[in-house]
Amino acid sequence: MPITDYLDPIKGFGVTFREMFKKVDTVMYPEDKRPTAPRFHGHHQLNRWPDGLEKCIGCELCAWACPADAIYVEGRDNTPDERFSPGERYGHVYQINYLRCILCGLCIEACPTRALTMTNEYELADDDREKLIWTKEQLLAPLLDTMEAPPHPMRLGRDEKDYYLLGGAGVSPRPGGEQASNSGQEAEL
Repeated sequence: MPITDYLDPIKGFGVTFREMFKKVDTVMYPEDKRPTAPRFHGHHQLNRWPDGLEKCIGCELCAWACPADAIYVEGRDNTPDERFSPGERYGHVYQINYLRCILCGLCIEACPTRALTMTNEYELADDDREKLIWTKEQLLAPLLDTMEAPPHPMRLGRDEKDYYLLGGAGVSPRPGGEQASNSGQEAEL
């Protein structure tokens, strides 16, 4: 065996010795939180239309797409007296089990109304297993000042088609019940 074969382990340890004396970049978490990447997959959020109605139509496609079987959805029909979403149905029960969820984002891709999105929030750890099963109330986006808590009638149009056409264009309701687009012009119905 040549002498160089005996020096190979020493060359390998050279990398280890060089790294041992470098300054370690310590993050003082949780006091110092670093921002995440813009497309980071954090916990889920159920979104609302600009008038406050829920975007979830209870179709259960997100549950079917989930490879970990972490999502449970139970849909119900809207009634004229109690309307929670612009479609025929709404998600009455919505649960995500974060003990099973792998944060892959396939549920987001499956959602036809963009009701389900992922935030940049990554603090999901808990010492109680029951707290890691998030319900619809925990997942729903908070109501803004211009929104009305459901159930209420549709405010952005006469039917769900108007919602999907106008809502996608960034239309938000005015306090008097009129519609206004982001460009400041009146929305046509």
